[in-house]
Amino acid sequence: MSQLPNKLSQYWNNIQGTLFPWLEEQLDPLTTKQQQLITILEFIRIEQFLPTYYGCEGRPLKTRSAIARSFVAKTVYNMDTTTHLIERLKTDKNLRRICGWENRALLPHESTFSRAFAEFSNTQLPQQVHQVLIRNTLGDEIILHNSRDSTPIEAREKPQRKEKADEDKQPLEKKKGRPKKEEQRVAPEPTRIEKQKTMTLEEMLNDLPTACNKGGKKDSKGNTMYWHGYKLHMDTIDGGIPVSIIITSASVHDSQVAIPLASMTAKNIINLYDLMDAAYYVPGIIEYSEALGHKALIDKNPYRDKELKGEMELECKARRILNWAPAEAIRYNARTTAERANSRLKDEFGACKVRVRGHAKVACHLMFGVLVLAADQLMKLAV
Repeated sequence: MSQLPNKLSQYWNNIQGTLFPWLEEQLDPLTTKQQQLITILEFIRIEQFLPTYYGCEGRPLKTRSAIARSFVAKTVYNMDTTTHLIERLKTDKNLRRICGWENRALLPHESTFSRAFAEFSNTQLPQQVHQVLIRNTLGDEIILHNSRDSTPIEAREKPQRKEKADEDKQPLEKKKGRPKKEEQRVAPEPTRIEKQKTMTLEEMLNDLPTACNKGGKKDSKGNTMYWHGYKLHMDTIDGGIPVSIIITSASVHDSQVAIPLASMTAKNIINLYDLMDAAYYVPGIIEYSEALGHKALIDKNPYRDKELKGEMELECKARRILNWAPAEAIRYNARTTAERANSRLKDEFGACKVRVRGHAKVACHLMFGVLVLAADQLMKLAV
């Protein structure tokens, strides 16, 4: 990323030298949080992705650009609900004018915010803005490390139960031993990862479950945690910048989303190494990564192979004695970038405060956070 800091520095100097002085003449003295919000809004230009409603039949719609900017402000300020956002807009003159409302009388009702959010969810507004942002800033750069990981997202909705299979539709039990001459065995159905090798990106995304359900995941200490809701799968590059995101049901295993994520990332950026934990240790994922021209660095998972587990323990012991680590192990340490991005997304940008229901709205809420996180991390390279 040699040319990227220079381009971002020029952009930041323009904002700091021209935009901030002009705004300070029009508004009260700006706080640090307001300067961060102005920088992000100026960087992403979300209003450019909204359709124009002038000349349409029917009652004129409230200004959608101001509502979209308000939802970005809600994410930057890490507000709990839209009600808190509206109350803040009523009392904070600077924030209200930054979002596009000249006075309190112009603020729409909360129901208008809800309808606008539903429109943004259906049109995938934050997803579009994020994709363009990544392509415009990182499309010509060569990235070293791309870290892949997932994080649980708790939701306030009833989890969907698994449907019980009918007795007539239950598969026949596989008989042991060699089959008879006249007997024909049915070939096993290919796994989802095997199917994904011949599918398009759109087909892969449509094949992934997206309903709210129960899921489990082991943390870094080996303890299993359970939740009901969704799971956010994310590719994060050096610098903590999220480049590709997929939201699935909580029960979907990490390995089933690796190939769609890799396909999405390959369309937006060029990277050299794919860093993944032991959950992605599947031959099909390694082959797909190598087919894209990447080097896959995946932590080995011995599963129930006691011999392999013993060899790994001896190798780790030998490395500690020699105080030596191979180059692949040193590069693999960069995977903590994904964990820090997930942590910041939850602590600062609303991923722990999902108050909407349904996959489309949950994805829209989370993508506003991902968009703000990406813009903020990019602008940190300029300072």
